[in-house]
Amino acid sequence: MTLVYVVAGEASGDVLGARLIAALRARRPDLRFAGIGGPRMAEQGVPSLFPYGELALMGLLEVLPRIFRLKRLLADAVADVAAKRPAVLVTIDSPGFTLRVAERVRPLGIPVVHYVAPQVWAWRPGRVVKLRQKVDRILCLLPFEPVFFESAGIPVTFVGHPVLESGADAGDAARFRAAHALPEADRPVIVMPGSRRMEVSRLLPVFGAALRLAEQRLPGLRPVVPVAPIVAEAVRHAAADWPVPPILVEGNDAKHDAFAAVAASGGAGLIKSGTSSLEMAVAGIPHVVAYRVNPVTAAIVRRLVKVPHASLVNLLAEREVVPERIQEACTPEALAETLLRPMLEPDVAAAQRAGFAESLAKLRAPEGLPSVAAAEAVLRMLERGSAA
Repeated sequence: MTLVYVVAGEASGDVLGARLIAALRARRPDLRFAGIGGPRMAEQGVPSLFPYGELALMGLLEVLPRIFRLKRLLADAVADVAAKRPAVLVTIDSPGFTLRVAERVRPLGIPVVHYVAPQVWAWRPGRVVKLRQKVDRILCLLPFEPVFFESAGIPVTFVGHPVLESGADAGDAARFRAAHALPEADRPVIVMPGSRRMEVSRLLPVFGAALRLAEQRLPGLRPVVPVAPIVAEAVRHAAADWPVPPILVEGNDAKHDAFAAVAASGGAGLIKSGTSSLEMAVAGIPHVVAYRVNPVTAAIVRRLVKVPHASLVNLLAEREVVPERIQEACTPEALAETLLRPMLEPDVAAAQRAGFAESLAKLRAPEGLPSVAAAEAVLRMLERGSAA
């Protein structure tokens, strides 16, 4: 039986890996799978070599204390791939780890497909040359990425963005309100601080202070925080002193029900920069994008960033659809003011939603669902490998 080895380093990659495995298995029931992932891949019958939460780190100063442990995990991953000799290795996002695995495995002659193009087009574009030496094909999520990578000689397939099949727009608002006994007068707002512990520890205090200010101006706000299992306890601890106790939800169904309740009540979102902004766009929730990292990390990143926006919604629209409050601008006062605007001014909310439709239209690939397009690309790699 043909073995496909899948490496995902965080919660979003775990979801992509699970969908990819399901789509591959539907087309090739004979395939076997192994790898590194989380609960979603485990549901597909793929136990993880080690807990993938150990890889969920971000920022130069955050990684340094764990550097020796990360090196050990890298060596373990490479050794496992080498021992199992899969027909193809699929690395998913988390380039700091997954591409190091790819680089060390490539000399073994195992084809490498990297799913989710590293954003070298946004910062350090010169690194694309090194990327060409690590992977055989990239599966891109964004429509402007293929030209960039193809110009560097890297084969690319645009598969569309997985947020389009996330179900973020398919929740049940009434079910959410009933499940949490939420009074009709309460207006839920979505708070998404990220799936990494360092993000949560850095963002939730300022998010909590912003919500405290916002609630003073608009009583009845009720924060709802979707949490990944690896940060659930950290979120509970950080939100313990909030004036209005947050509703914590786990799992996609509960999260999407929360989205529906927020959208139906005219709420808004306070969102970490990243894919979460696209989820808000699919759900039709106006929001503000925020981010804050260690000042040293921020100073380094500012020298490297080559794009005008942090939000993917804004990058796709080529203008600021969603307000961004990054680093020094990520203050409680600024976040509270920006969060309240679409709830108090209908024209602001309507303008954001119009921009969402414009951005999301660019994410659709012609081949259909992103997971199906990704599976077809991996199968083509397998066919070429067997022919060789």
